[in-house]
Amino acid sequence: MTVALAVTLLLGGPIRSLAVRLGLVPVIRERDVHETPKPRVGGLAMFIGLAAALTVAGHFPMLKRDVYMETNTIQALLWGAFLVVVLGLVDDKFELDPLTKFAGQIFAASVMVVKGIQISWLVIPGIGIVAVDPTLSIVLSVFLVLVLMNAVNFVDGLDGLAAGITAIAGLSSFAYCYRLAISYKLTGATAPALIAIVTVGICLGFLAHNWHPARMFMGDTGSMLLGMLLAATSITVMGGIDPYQLGEQVGVAVNQTSSVHKLVPAYLPLIMPISVTLLPIADMVMAVVRRTKAGMSPLAADKGHLHHRMLQIGHSKRRAVLIMYFWSALVAFVTVLFAVTPSRQPVVYIAIGMTLVGLVMLLGPRLGDHRERLRKKALRVGASPTARHRAGAGGNSAPVSGGAAGQAVNAPANPYADPHTNPHTTATVNGTVNGTVTAAVEGIASQGPAIAEAGPSIPAIATSSENGNQHRTLSR
Repeated sequence: MTVALAVTLLLGGPIRSLAVRLGLVPVIRERDVHETPKPRVGGLAMFIGLAAALTVAGHFPMLKRDVYMETNTIQALLWGAFLVVVLGLVDDKFELDPLTKFAGQIFAASVMVVKGIQISWLVIPGIGIVAVDPTLSIVLSVFLVLVLMNAVNFVDGLDGLAAGITAIAGLSSFAYCYRLAISYKLTGATAPALIAIVTVGICLGFLAHNWHPARMFMGDTGSMLLGMLLAATSITVMGGIDPYQLGEQVGVAVNQTSSVHKLVPAYLPLIMPISVTLLPIADMVMAVVRRTKAGMSPLAADKGHLHHRMLQIGHSKRRAVLIMYFWSALVAFVTVLFAVTPSRQPVVYIAIGMTLVGLVMLLGPRLGDHRERLRKKALRVGASPTARHRAGAGGNSAPVSGGAAGQAVNAPANPYADPHTNPHTTATVNGTVNGTVTAAVEGIASQGPAIAEAGPSIPAIATSSENGNQHRTLSR
């Protein structure tokens, strides 16, 4: 994890500078929420961090014995990751159409699955442990990879969102796999634990460049890579662990159908990736339904994702990201709760409680919102002039009164009313206009806070006469 974090962090800056020099900074798309163009090549730094960490891990005796010599999991993962990164770089540069991009995803996932990362068994309630046919194993494995790749890709819309959610999912998966490897002495769980913790490292290293305001985006290169790593972690657990050996460690006879429900850790390899990525998967499902109903392609991009909706209802970018972090952490902690021993469950309960408190604080009303509501209430119809005066002063608006309005109207703020600037225009303001403007400003201020917050001064309306025609000029 440390190697992955350090390499991704240190390479982020040079790769960003290289992308800027080469002109690899795409224009802002309609669905984007950032205002200035930024390079989307962060996934390349993440891939290099992944490769460096896995290369260093091969020199540790325990990892070399249990992971690199027993299986070809790491080689298969690097092949699939390399193809995904190439596909992502091409897509980030040329904006591939949805069908071409989906075909590339299928090809990259198939290469990784065929080279060794496959589901070999499933636990079905009421039936027990079921061995998966080789052909069905490839189909199910590719399907899971595609689901998680697109789920992470769909949720990658705000600074730090995809990297943070994936880091939370990776930590949860690592906790579960580490428990299987250490507590139950299942060496087959070492490889998924390694993949999970390296995923956490590259996410944390990239967050230093991607936290709002982001200097660089991961692009489809990074989002599809993270989805593939999450899928590889889950599939490796279901392909590298003997469920009967796990049953012996737990003390449950897994060959008896009535006892399968007691073997909770056997269910978690399938439940874990779905639960910790529940938010991205839900966003993906809703996007597919929404686009299909609108007659669009399910893979077409739009601006109706969860993070877009949170911005529309008034949350800031950082606040929206933190809320989704806490939701993901809450689901992840509840899932991990089933994988720990009763003696350690209080620690998980404390973590769940702290997550709930943080989530409530983020979703609850803020002090600034309370003050804003008080100010709006003072500006309603029927409030006294003194209350409106105080409300305007509290909201950095000019006080509304007859004298103040008269002074604002009489002020020569309009440059076009100056005879030296426009000799054909002369500004004339009389008492009737003053009274009309005063009443109009007070009436507009009573209708809502939008006009009251327009600025520190009140617009002045001046009338001018030219060739007998009356014109009104709005000046600030």
